Amino acid sequence: MRFDPVDTLRSHRMPVTAQRLAVLRAVNGRPHATADEVATAATEDIGTISRQSVYDTLAAMVERGVLRKIQPIGSVARYEDRVGDNHHHVVCRECGMVADVDCAVGHRPCLHASQTHGFVIDEADVSYWGTCPTCAGTSRRNTGTSRRNAGASRRMNRKAVGTSRRSSRSTANKKSRTSTPNKKGK
Repeated sequence: MRFDPVDTLRSHRMPVTAQRLAVLRAVNGRPHATADEVATAATEDIGTISRQSVYDTLAAMVERGVLRKIQPIGSVARYEDRVGDNHHHVVCRECGMVADVDCAVGHRPCLHASQTHGFVIDEADVSYWGTCPTCAGTSRRNTGTSRRNAGASRRMNRKAVGTSRRSSRSTANKKSRTSTPNKKGK
């Protein structure tokens, strides 16, 4: 099926404007894009559009069902134009890349929770987490170790970087304290 942004907006009873078309084209061309990525692409497309206009347009399109907003745990919101079907997402723990995963069952059994605790359930979000092929390959090439060892190696590097940053800050603080003149001028 061919993507037609004008028809998409009209079918959702949204006025067709240059800004809306640019935002919709940006999301269609970059599935799972952040609002900032959409703003950058829309600006490249039409020349100028405010960030606030992009945020407002995204919110209106989500409300009308033109777009879907996803927000994996610990991540910024992302937008996609794949709506109206039951699909999930896989998220890379290393780089944050998101990809679609079709539902194994095909319908929404996850909306029928075994216990609702009185909630009226209208949505379920399934996210799979792992390491994308690019990051997995990079980890293996850089360290020559398994992913488990590569992860431990990255954690150790982060600790070392944090320690060296703290020690350089404390050295800078000591220098600034020793070079600060006495307030009384003595």
